[in-house]
Amino acid sequence: MLEGIRANPIVVGAYTDSRGGICPMLAAHRHGGRTSFVSFARAWDAFARTDTIRRATQRELRTLEHLLEASLAEEDQTDLAAAIAEHRAAVGRRVPEILARRLKPRQRPPEERTPSLNRTNVSSPIVS
Repeated sequence: MLEGIRANPIVVGAYTDSRGGICPMLAAHRHGGRTSFVSFARAWDAFARTDTIRRATQRELRTLEHLLEASLAEEDQTDLAAAIAEHRAAVGRRVPEILARRLKPRQRPPEERTPSLNRTNVSSPIVS
């Protein structure tokens, strides 16, 4: 997204405008980022305090750029290899899942079966 906002005219209040401006998420997408956070789009428009489509101000772009840079700097401080190792260890400690097999219903002999309501019972009296 950082590359995208530096290389494209950025708008607030819409995905695109009629003059080539695009939102930061579309800019990120065009520069290889694959994201679809609707919450970001809503937050971006709320930050800009707009209900209409317009170009982002230099102040808004500078703020977004600084926030993105801070986010990337914070990401560099996390140890991804340690997090992956911790996850794999947790998966290894899991209790194995107990799988149950589905039992087939027991077939009862014909004499134990309940008569169907759709069949005529010979032993019952017929009322005319």
